[in-house]
Amino acid sequence: MIEIPEKHGNNEYVRLVSDERTHAMWCANRTAFPIQKDGFAGLLEDVSVRCGDKPYVATIEDDRVVGFFCYSLNQETKEGMLKFVVVDSSMRGMGLGKQMLRQAVRYAFDETDAEAVQLMVFSENERARHCYENIGFIVRQTDQDAFQYQDESWERCNMILIRNHTNGNKDCVSEILS
Repeated sequence: MIEIPEKHGNNEYVRLVSDERTHAMWCANRTAFPIQKDGFAGLLEDVSVRCGDKPYVATIEDDRVVGFFCYSLNQETKEGMLKFVVVDSSMRGMGLGKQMLRQAVRYAFDETDAEAVQLMVFSENERARHCYENIGFIVRQTDQDAFQYQDESWERCNMILIRNHTNGNKDCVSEILS
């Protein structure tokens, strides 16, 4: 289930990123680690003002926050953009990320009339990239040496899911929307 985060305190989703490497993969160090409530609020305000992003959380039955993302729509290109996608580390591998992303994509296509949804992921974040590919996202562009983390140089992938586009023989969007 996806809900607007105002229902939940900032502390609920600040705890989702618990280690420095995951933090770097999640936000490219746009806010300090460990995440502080004020720094995170500032980041959300910045992307809201600059890009029109709105934050969303995924909750489970007991109303516990297990995931987070931001979404915006470029009205000119009709491309939705998912940012800061994260699932609680204790809940990874249970299909919640896939479920959250399917709901986010459904929202983008059904409610905002997006023609495509894109996101960025570092290639080194293999679990996230695999999840996105399983949903139907394909790599549109890769930027080499886009981010430095400690002694590593990470490439950034722009991935996209296009409405009315098949990925191989599989119509991923129809599957999501059904």
